[in-house]
Amino acid sequence: MFRLDYISCFLTILSTVLIGRRMWHGWIIAGINSLIICAIGIQTAQYGFVPGNLVCIVLYAHNLSNWRPETHKRSGAAQILKENHETS
Repeated sequence: MFRLDYISCFLTILSTVLIGRRMWHGWIIAGINSLIICAIGIQTAQYGFVPGNLVCIVLYAHNLSNWRPETHKRSGAAQILKENHETS
């Protein structure tokens, strides 16, 4: 059987590293981790974990939606700069 606590520990570290490197994938992993923490809370009857992590999931989705357009804007700007440089 999977040990959800060890999986959650690994996902916490991984998501923190990815977000620290400004990679949007970290927000997805953090959301998955919050779902696992909700499951742990329900299995152990520690229901206080559930609402806090549901709020975190909403915040992660909001942050992800804010970060994704920035990535596309920057890549589009980089493409325009590249095209301008090639034509010069």
